[in-house]
Amino acid sequence: MPEPAAWRYDKITKPMFDVPAEHVILVGRVLTMAGDVFEDGFVEMMDGKITAVGERGRLGAGDAAGEAGAAGEADTAGEAGVVVEHTGGTIMPGLINSHAHLNWDGIHDLARQSMDDPRPISAFKAAANMLKSLRAGVTMVRDLGFHDMNLFSKQAVAQGIFPGPRLKVCGAAIIQTGGHTYWVCREASGADEMRRAVREQVRGGADLIKIMACHDTLEFTDEELAAVIDEAHRNGLPVTAHATYDACIERVARFGVDCIEHGGSMSEETVALLLEKEIPIVTTFAPLVQQSQPDIARRFGIPEWKIEERKKAVADPTRYEGLVRAARAGVSIVFGTDAGSPAVEHDVIAPELAHMVKVGVCENALDALASITVRAAKVSRMEHLVGTLEEGKAADVIVVDGRPDEDLFALDRVQTTFVEGRRMHG
Repeated sequence: MPEPAAWRYDKITKPMFDVPAEHVILVGRVLTMAGDVFEDGFVEMMDGKITAVGERGRLGAGDAAGEAGAAGEADTAGEAGVVVEHTGGTIMPGLINSHAHLNWDGIHDLARQSMDDPRPISAFKAAANMLKSLRAGVTMVRDLGFHDMNLFSKQAVAQGIFPGPRLKVCGAAIIQTGGHTYWVCREASGADEMRRAVREQVRGGADLIKIMACHDTLEFTDEELAAVIDEAHRNGLPVTAHATYDACIERVARFGVDCIEHGGSMSEETVALLLEKEIPIVTTFAPLVQQSQPDIARRFGIPEWKIEERKKAVADPTRYEGLVRAARAGVSIVFGTDAGSPAVEHDVIAPELAHMVKVGVCENALDALASITVRAAKVSRMEHLVGTLEEGKAADVIVVDGRPDEDLFALDRVQTTFVEGRRMHG
């Protein structure tokens, strides 16, 4: 394991935001995402863990949880004074956004924010977006870079300086000098400098390494690409690659990355390679979807020519053929929104999921929910802890007004969010 980041050695006398883990029983419809749906069920949480989940009848008819209660009603039952909440909604695992940028505000130009925002302003934007994420039911964010600012977001949450979701962060994304989005990445040239760039993110406490592998052309020499992937793996970190067309996707998969961001056109041979190496794809349709809707796009200052371009692109089925082919072949498709992009604020969830179903990379609403829970947990190597409602797992739980496995836009009505049993919203 790498040496811990320097802040890990800090002595924290008391967190600034010391939200206690509750002992609570949530009663309602339970969508476990582990195969079970309990139409009249419960989830019990204590000490940050899920201690029981199942049919409400298991609780016994004599206690308050076993009796019918009005939606939103809270009771106290038992000697321990456990709170029982009759939610009237669907109880399900917390949502995971596997591609987001907390320091981008979802409104303004990305390059200008990246070059012009003072670092304190970037920090405030991340704080605001963590709150937006929690209110949208997002209990874990995989932040894929804005310089190295996500390292400080991670520290702030871990040390109780600011309330936020769980964070998996890459530090600064790594790019060849002058490469795609060089203005927000760690530039490097040559194999040795690539290794240095990886080690800098490791030293800062990164959970993964992100590389920008292409734009209009392939980026990195073979020696550079091999070095950045090898150095990450030597330090025990996975590598994810921005890769948007077949030649790039095939190349980074062959060189050994662990995940593909965005995806795009893919040959049968590339799909087979992804399957062989068990490499997932995190799709990010939200910028396209949001910017193609004039009533939304105009509020964010998207120019008319861009709206027309996006409308044509979103309606073009050939744009999705590679991703659909991969999904049908069995490649794991995972939810991400590229949150922070213009018109994609950090509480935009349902439009991405709905589009995943519409274009065919997810079979139905339940499969789309798997992409934002159980499959997303696996991408971040957290499936042992989160992603499903099962006894012994962390109490990352949300309550939704409605049935999101039937209507994905029910996720616009998140009533309550718990992270590790701590009530962060509602």
